[in-house]
Amino acid sequence: MKFSESLKKNKDFQDIYKCGKSYANKYLVMYIKENNLKKNRLGISVSKKVGNSVVRHRITRLIRESYRLQEEHFRGGLDMIVLARVSAKDRTYHEIESALIHLGKLHDIYCPV
Repeated sequence: MKFSESLKKNKDFQDIYKCGKSYANKYLVMYIKENNLKKNRLGISVSKKVGNSVVRHRITRLIRESYRLQEEHFRGGLDMIVLARVSAKDRTYHEIESALIHLGKLHDIYCPV
């Protein structure tokens, strides 16, 4: 079982935005960049445009839990940022999880086995 760390520093976020590769779907945007470590680092960003703090924290928890439960299927050694779009506001856990898996497949970093 892999364990991920959180991305917290603005410098790390800016570096991934600048040099990373991104894909998007209806609810989420995912940026990835190789980090030369054995584990993944995950950053989650939810803008104030999405809603008030209660809504933003709910979406953050849904994304974090979706990733945690699917973590073993993601390739290691990556820095990832997941951005929530405004359309993610009223989505269920299963819709967010499906969107996260879809982005993992687009980046070719998700392999369900």
